[in-house]
Amino acid sequence: MAYQTSFTAPHHKAAAAGQAILDAGGTASEAMVAAAAMVSVQYPHMNSIGGDGFWLISKTGQHPVAIDACGAAALDIDLQSYRQQADELPESGGSAALTMAGTISGWQAALEIDGGSLPLSKLLQPAINAAQQGIEVTQSLVDASEKTLNRLQQLEAFSAVYLKQGKTLKVGDIITNQPLADTFTRLAEAGLDDFYRGQLAEQMAAELALAGSPITLADFNRHQAKVTTPLSVEISKGHLYNLDAPTQGLASLLILAIYDRLADQVNTEVEHIHLLVEATKQAFIIRDQQITDPDCLTQPLQEWLNDSVIQECVNNISLEKALAWPHMAKPGDTVWMGACDQYGTMVSFIQSIYWEFGSGVVLPSSGITWNIRGKSFTLDASHHNVLAPGKKPFHTLNPAYAELSDGRRIVYGSMGGEGQPQTQACLFSRYLYQGTSLSSSVAKPRWLLGRTWGDSTNNLRLENQLYKQYGATLKALGHDVTAVADNNELMGHAGAIMLNKHGEAQATSDPRSDGQSLLGENNDN
Repeated sequence: MAYQTSFTAPHHKAAAAGQAILDAGGTASEAMVAAAAMVSVQYPHMNSIGGDGFWLISKTGQHPVAIDACGAAALDIDLQSYRQQADELPESGGSAALTMAGTISGWQAALEIDGGSLPLSKLLQPAINAAQQGIEVTQSLVDASEKTLNRLQQLEAFSAVYLKQGKTLKVGDIITNQPLADTFTRLAEAGLDDFYRGQLAEQMAAELALAGSPITLADFNRHQAKVTTPLSVEISKGHLYNLDAPTQGLASLLILAIYDRLADQVNTEVEHIHLLVEATKQAFIIRDQQITDPDCLTQPLQEWLNDSVIQECVNNISLEKALAWPHMAKPGDTVWMGACDQYGTMVSFIQSIYWEFGSGVVLPSSGITWNIRGKSFTLDASHHNVLAPGKKPFHTLNPAYAELSDGRRIVYGSMGGEGQPQTQACLFSRYLYQGTSLSSSVAKPRWLLGRTWGDSTNNLRLENQLYKQYGATLKALGHDVTAVADNNELMGHAGAIMLNKHGEAQATSDPRSDGQSLLGENNDN
């Protein structure tokens, strides 16, 4: 059987780059590498090859595999120095660039698992061209420019690329990044491992040191992506899969597993929202107590997906009353993308630098913006996510995949830090429990409990249309509710691809982004 190809991404040029590779006969992972490179150029505030990535790859008839391309804290980090400087880890500059960038190692691992015959030069050429010729600034990039001005404008290399004479970007401005184009060209010629054990690694290590980062060449040399078994849970609709530690994939699976046992109580949209929010609270309590570096877990996270844990969470939920909140939350800044190739292989992928523009450290010779994932650590020595040399930080990133009982397969996900598992649950429940179309499940007004990317509010926010309809009722149930504008980027950039048992695909991207979903020809044999 021939499968219909599809690609979805939060920027239309990344989607086009991915779909072009699929149309050329490339694999889903080859298409994702092309799009991941392109989106790092087109959406520099959301992601960078100086960040981390996670993959779920599902080939037809095989168990899905996960790739953990998360970087660890520098081996030579001086913990005492950080504790003496402040109660919290720094928000910008070299001292904030304290974890290795893992995303390129994830590309390499994915191509080893699901690579085809296309050369790296073909996969990376669209990104090379875009970095050389320039990208057109969108409103999303303008918003990030304005939001980060005070935090990052003093960083000279950042200002040279991502500000205009020290002022914020405007819609329609053109940004070029020739050093980044040169970096992609080098990777195409020397191979992706050059990022960690070659000329690029030496160059980046030297410039990170000049910026004041604790990362050294030894950190580059020791880094490897890990191919792992994803977490999974069975619900009435089929099997769900997501990433293990250090991601919050456990929370995403728990929310849907809990809701699955409550769904028959849902008669109204208010009850749908209320029970998903309450399921979110139960999942987040477990998440915040348990998830850390895989080597530091007290027990395997899969054990938190057993029947007794899920049922206890269900028992803690009332249809009539909301659990008191807030609970501590984690912000984050990310892109999610999905692909399906002619062989029926599906990829769910996410790539991030944590906050907008990460640490703000732009390496002059390579044009790479370094992540600020180290902000997920704490300096509290008694906490399970305390900063330590060589330790991986907690990650909000978690690409999702589902195999349904009726033969449908779905990759889905979103950016949005704390909102990622909530958005996944929202679109999944609308599509499968309420019978809403895939596109409407993503586009319809959403809600968010807790903080999202770069935000510190902990209440339940509803896009205005939802607030007008259900805000009063949710307040009566005990939720601390407030309204935000409709079609709000705060709610994340979601997307999904569904492949049915006949090989036909449906895809959607989020109207809150600059994205696009594309379908190839359905050439059935």
